[in-house]
Amino acid sequence: MNVEGINEIIKAKPNLSTALGMEFLSTPEDDMCMARMKVDERNRQPFGFLSGGASLALAENVAGVGSSALCPGCACVGIEVSGSHVKAVAEGDTVTAYARMLHKGTTLHVWNVDIKDSSGDLISNVRVTNYIIKSSKK
Repeated sequence: MNVEGINEIIKAKPNLSTALGMEFLSTPEDDMCMARMKVDERNRQPFGFLSGGASLALAENVAGVGSSALCPGCACVGIEVSGSHVKAVAEGDTVTAYARMLHKGTTLHVWNVDIKDSSGDLISNVRVTNYIIKSSKK
């Protein structure tokens, strides 16, 4: 999935993705995209571990980027995010989110997002549902 066009939009203005240090990556698969995020002062807990909220934000954002890449000209917004955190990640490590589309409807997309640390261990599993708002321009 090519997300380069979406990357340009994201980088154009300050937003949550840039504030937390997310980097979105294209993949050769049509139903998958990825994102990386270094664990640092922008997204860690006071204890020095990746915040669970930052993990959920990473998952929702990578799924949104994927839906946006598949639906140019539409607004793709998260309407449900549900996750389980299974391992802590210390500051200094980098996590990678692997988002795979489970359902591509005309108004709803459902994504499964696995977030892994630099060793490949599962950190969080997140399900994201996006609502696709079609442009009223014709």
